Amino acid sequence: MTTEEPAFKIKTGSLPVLKLHLLTPDIHQLQKELVSRLEKSPDFFANTPIVLELSAIAELDAIPDFSALTSFMLAHRMCAAGIVGGSDAQRDAAAKAGLVQFLSVAAKRDPKPVEPIPKQVELPEPETRVIEPRILPTQVVDKPVRTGQRIYAEGANLVVLAIVNAGAELIADGDIHVYAPMRGRAIAGARGNESARIFVQGMEAELLSIAGCFKVLEDEMPENVRGKPAQIRLEGSRLLIEPMVK
Repeated sequence: MTTEEPAFKIKTGSLPVLKLHLLTPDIHQLQKELVSRLEKSPDFFANTPIVLELSAIAELDAIPDFSALTSFMLAHRMCAAGIVGGSDAQRDAAAKAGLVQFLSVAAKRDPKPVEPIPKQVELPEPETRVIEPRILPTQVVDKPVRTGQRIYAEGANLVVLAIVNAGAELIADGDIHVYAPMRGRAIAGARGNESARIFVQGMEAELLSIAGCFKVLEDEMPENVRGKPAQIRLEGSRLLIEPMVK
């Protein structure tokens, strides 16, 4: 008797996604501004999973028309993967529209309160031990990254030795180094590594992201880094873009 091979397997995983922070529940305004963005870069969000971040509108009584928004996004090749944050009513409405709720990174990382140690308790001497630093492997790409191409260095740093064209996307769980003009999107710390950094030789990027915090640069490129060597890092919840040489 032969045993059939299984048709599927279920495994846990973590995938890099972009967050679209909703600053208003007004669907018409959202659609208008998204259309304006897509007219400038038609392939900017193409086939990219996007989480709707609702924290900025959680205190409002208004509930976005999630069905209309997701239909609009789908028509423009944008894939709404779910939501983060929001009020109870907003989360219920999102669930009815077929959107799953993701637990925010901040909520998962909130530490439990630590009870103060009574002064009369004597603590034992700490055990001396050496903690080995975790070293990620490195994935190296030595050919130009084409428009529409996506490279993901899972569990690794990513080094690119050739031009990254507009509309291309680099994703890494660790750092990203680009030793050439960077004209596409770079997403480092894709699984939440807030210490990850991005280094580029020629800053012309469309979008930069570290640990879910991202910035669109088409209209906001700092002049002191435009076309120059730069590094990108997180400081709290702010994404800093700095010249490599000050």
